[in-house]
Amino acid sequence: MATTTNYSWTTPDDTALVKDGAAAIRSLGTAIDTTVFTNAGAAIAKTIVDAKGDIIAATAADTVSRLAVGANGTVLTAASGQATGLEWALPASGGMTLLSTTSLSGATTTISGISGSYNNLFGIIYGVSNATATGVFRIAPNAATTACNERLRDDTNSDIANGYYLLSSQYNPLFTSTSNIFTFTISNYASSSIIKPISHTSSFIRTGTTWYQNLGNGSYNATTEITSLVFSNAGGNHSTGTVLLYGVK
Repeated sequence: MATTTNYSWTTPDDTALVKDGAAAIRSLGTAIDTTVFTNAGAAIAKTIVDAKGDIIAATAADTVSRLAVGANGTVLTAASGQATGLEWALPASGGMTLLSTTSLSGATTTISGISGSYNNLFGIIYGVSNATATGVFRIAPNAATTACNERLRDDTNSDIANGYYLLSSQYNPLFTSTSNIFTFTISNYASSSIIKPISHTSSFIRTGTTWYQNLGNGSYNATTEITSLVFSNAGGNHSTGTVLLYGVK
């Protein structure tokens, strides 16, 4: 007996003599009915979705559910905590994420537990003043005070070699003015295999009302990941100041 290609239903051969045509038709019809009924029962009903953009997602083995369409501009993202393992989220960007806002006070201030999920660190330090007339503003990655090389160019177009800290210079003393502002960037800070390039800028009033500007660059000469930054003042305690630390993708 011949059979159909997909479901192997029994059919007469081309040369067969069909003695009972009704029975043959009934047998074929029963086979078709059984197959269609079984397939329909296993099919996903179209009523599971009810809005434009809805999608069907698994919630467990052989179990499906509706995931409603997301807001405009969102993208489908894996999310193991969701019932379907999916969620609609804003696409990742190359922007900055604020990791901490920290006030400077006392002899040292530490930002610890810095996330290693970014490519670079960028910091803005503003409103800085210290309790004594002179001082040197310093930043020590991982509290390391002898691991940085730095070269500084001041507004007199001269190079001043100094180091040990990410930012440390006799030309960056902290005074009573709170208009002082500094920025710094540490590249590849989360790497555990290479040293980290650094750069920084500063604009400040050193004495009276005279403004000074500096540009500096160098490196943190360690292959360990930077997970903390220690801010200090060689001339005494910090009185005021705020550090905004960003992670940059």
